[in-house]
Amino acid sequence: MTDRMTTPLQVTARLRTPVTEHDHVRGPVDAPVTIVEYADFQCRFCGLAYGELRELLRQRAETVRLVYRHFPISGMHPHAENAAEAAEAAGRRGRFWEMHDWLYEHQDQLDRVHLTLGVEQLGLPAAEMDAEVARQSHGDRVRLDFVGGIRSGVDATPTLFVNGVRHDGPVDLATLLVTVDTATG
Repeated sequence: MTDRMTTPLQVTARLRTPVTEHDHVRGPVDAPVTIVEYADFQCRFCGLAYGELRELLRQRAETVRLVYRHFPISGMHPHAENAAEAAEAAGRRGRFWEMHDWLYEHQDQLDRVHLTLGVEQLGLPAAEMDAEVARQSHGDRVRLDFVGGIRSGVDATPTLFVNGVRHDGPVDLATLLVTVDTATG
């Protein structure tokens, strides 16, 4: 009997929930590279990724489309769920990306009072949106994103999928540019 060296099986996580018209998308619909981001508005690493992804979209405007999906880790980030609800409430009014940007640019101000001020700064109906957030009117949407993330192997934020395959590298601009350029061949 001989010993055989075994190599661990490496499994590449794949996106299990396809992009649909219900997703929040930034960039051209026919872009050759689609990045799906599972993120948490209160996560500081997601805040760092926000700036990198924003610059990536600027530099590769015709090449990349970004899809944002909610993955609030409420046990660590007590305001993440309400922030996701506020983003969805803004999205119902056609203003998801404006709220998304405000939330990332004010990550240290996601408590209820500051969230209301942010809604007002964006010119959105604060009383209506506060009521929606309080009722968790968009909880089903947030949970649907979260469950899709779990099914796709998301275990931390931010998690990116590039053309359906999980990106396990750094989320800095230089790495993302190389990843996108490689994906476009």
